[in-house]
Amino acid sequence: MEMNWQPAIRTVPAYFENPTYIAALATSIRESYAKLEAKPDHLVVSYHGVPERYLLEGDPYHCQCQKTTRLLSEALGWDDGHIITAFQSKFGPEEWVGPATVEEVARLAEAGKKNIAIIAPAFAADCVETLEEINEEIKESFEEAGGETFTYIPCLNDREDHIAALLDIIENELQGWIS
Repeated sequence: MEMNWQPAIRTVPAYFENPTYIAALATSIRESYAKLEAKPDHLVVSYHGVPERYLLEGDPYHCQCQKTTRLLSEALGWDDGHIITAFQSKFGPEEWVGPATVEEVARLAEAGKKNIAIIAPAFAADCVETLEEINEEIKESFEEAGGETFTYIPCLNDREDHIAALLDIIENELQGWIS
């Protein structure tokens, strides 16, 4: 605000529906499933949650998460019943978008779904919220409710197809800025 001259700024928009990103996620899931003895009963796609108020005020994030799950399901060629969207990291007194991942995995276990996989596509790289919250706390909730096999599918991290997706997004956003 105190600058006499404002530099041009360009930000990368949300890439929740970018085809190369969706393809990288689908490949990651296929590769993880190929290593398992049995296909999980469900894939829980867990996104970082937000207060419900954000959605009601017009924030598109919740809808973007739903679309990512739908596109992922289509890319995998799976029916809607295998993939479940949920939201993690709830804190504070407000109502948050749901269902809450920690409660959803317990519900699945109580319903007899003993083998699930989980992925967190809203995170580009593994962090405390994926490694600790999902792979420890949420896993514990599933197991305490009677679940047996919990497979955490890592974030895309430094996978070559993830780097290619990010490069695709960056190159697209640089159009008209560099030659």
